[in-house]
Amino acid sequence: MKRNLFDGIPDDLPEELVSVLAENENVKIERIVSAGHASPEGFWDDQKQSEWVLLVSGSAVLSIEKDSGVEQIKLKPGDHLLIPARQRHRVESTSTTEKTIWMAVFY
Repeated sequence: MKRNLFDGIPDDLPEELVSVLAENENVKIERIVSAGHASPEGFWDDQKQSEWVLLVSGSAVLSIEKDSGVEQIKLKPGDHLLIPARQRHRVESTSTTEKTIWMAVFY
């Protein structure tokens, strides 16, 4: 079934919109739409699966915890990165002037 990544995005997003596009027992593909959202203060994601993320539109700043400290990564459309399993990370900010659309592949 054909679908469009940009369909079904409401104008008002009080919370991030997460849509599972495909999944099986080993892989999950999500579309995530942010509008000025960030991780809660003090929250660090520490997931069991690796995550590949692609920023489709908007902008974002991620923090990645490393042995040497915290690295901040600014993302623009087309940027992608691999977050290994158990790599603590958080979203510091997303664009407040346009929707930030992410593709995330968990495996």
